[in-house]
Amino acid sequence: MSYFTLKKTRVVLALLFFSFTFFSFIDIYELLPERITSSILFLQFVPSILKFAQAVSLATIGFIVVILLTVVFGRIYCSAICPLGILQDVFTYIARKRSKKKVFLKFKKAYPLVRYSLLVLAVVSFLAGISLVVNLLDPYSNAGRIFTYTVKPLVVWANNGVAGLLQGQRIYTLHLIETVRAPWAIILYVFLFFVFIAYLSYKRGRLFCNLICPVGTLLGLISKKALFKVRISSDKCTKCNKCSSVCKSECIDLKSYQIDYSRCVACYDCLPVCNDDAIKYAVSKSDTNKMKPLQGEKKLDRRGAIATLLAITASSTILAQHGDGHGISQEGGELGSLPPLKLSLREHPVTPPGSKNLARFNSLCTACGLCISACPTNVLQPSITEYGLIGFMQPQMDYANAGFCNFDCTRCGDICPTGAIMPLPMEEKQLTQLGKAVFVKGNCVVYRDGTDCGACSEHCPTKAVTMVPYRDGLVIPEVNQDLCIGCGACEHPCPVDYPHKAIYVDSNTEHVMAQKPLEVESEHNALEEDFPF
Repeated sequence: MSYFTLKKTRVVLALLFFSFTFFSFIDIYELLPERITSSILFLQFVPSILKFAQAVSLATIGFIVVILLTVVFGRIYCSAICPLGILQDVFTYIARKRSKKKVFLKFKKAYPLVRYSLLVLAVVSFLAGISLVVNLLDPYSNAGRIFTYTVKPLVVWANNGVAGLLQGQRIYTLHLIETVRAPWAIILYVFLFFVFIAYLSYKRGRLFCNLICPVGTLLGLISKKALFKVRISSDKCTKCNKCSSVCKSECIDLKSYQIDYSRCVACYDCLPVCNDDAIKYAVSKSDTNKMKPLQGEKKLDRRGAIATLLAITASSTILAQHGDGHGISQEGGELGSLPPLKLSLREHPVTPPGSKNLARFNSLCTACGLCISACPTNVLQPSITEYGLIGFMQPQMDYANAGFCNFDCTRCGDICPTGAIMPLPMEEKQLTQLGKAVFVKGNCVVYRDGTDCGACSEHCPTKAVTMVPYRDGLVIPEVNQDLCIGCGACEHPCPVDYPHKAIYVDSNTEHVMAQKPLEVESEHNALEEDFPF
């Protein structure tokens, strides 16, 4: 295989991985089955480690496959699998095409103190039960948030614009789709990060991967001992700088004929541009051409890489701490002679079905936004301070402002790449109690205004909310918490504005199983004979 073909093969693989990952986040028509999405995300490094820590199986060894690939080929994960890395390559490609410089990139010294400090910080944070650092630095999760909060809204708006025009002509091929209702602070954060990544890669190629990303740093340590490496022949090199000019990692030092393998992302861009046959991709030899430590870089051996890997793997089993903020219940202003409205605020946010408990969810979720993007009712929304600082951007069930959990939907658990939301059989999901509905009689419009309502009861899928006689021919809600699954179908349609909902879901920090609703026999007599056709 020629080096040109090798590079093209890597580019094609990168585009395939990126396209499928990208489409998984913006699939507004749900065209991609969950099993295909899971297969695509199998090799994402941090999610795979977290999932492996819960259940050791062939379906969770993606990170081991990545390590084996790194041992053989170097950082192929960074160049062909990581969506954030490929996104950076797009901006670098654009910059190179626009630049009039003969030498676009050149060798830059490494910053080992920054790189390894951030890696250690990520490991220590995990060991301390704080997942925030990894959530903010994980390349897959950052790419997912960019797709969910910046790209998908544009796709939805485009769809709704076209759908509106078609419906004006009585063509109903497309339907209107509700946009993601993420808080402006999160959208602003993700947008600024996107701009930061775009600028960094436009100017310096893969600087983020080789300075900030802990996954890149860890795989860089392993790739120092890779079987196949790019090597420079000092006898043939004319120092034309063609290879270093296309090196997006800025790791080729022609003064010493050395390559910093800890920063090389195995993109193979340097191989086909050399006309002197001075740079080759071949099996490395341990006894010759040993690389000397580069400027400012301390020597880190195989033992250090393995110890770091084991620390990260072990840390994934540590449960994250959660915020200690408590909801409050206080009286509002008075309305005539009626008692004041009461605040209806839950003590803890409600976590998705399949998350099992609050602490477990906080420790495993990387806030990638895939479940938020895939939720058909948009009830899953990113948090800001609801979980405390460590749960920044992790999804919560926002019943009051967004939607409710569909009784027959398991999509979030089916696609979660980390196992923070476990897949549940439909029967189990429909009995999993996320929280319990609480009725605040003093806030109910039946009590305050003397009008009919019953919206909460009409939407309850388990009949945990029923209407009972009240006065003057009116009926008022009554809650059987044993039947309630905390889906929010009662809270969402309640006509009373948040935060004074007349009925709301108080979360369970530990999910339990609700009782099955009693089956009421129908009084309708079935026909003696089957329908004739």
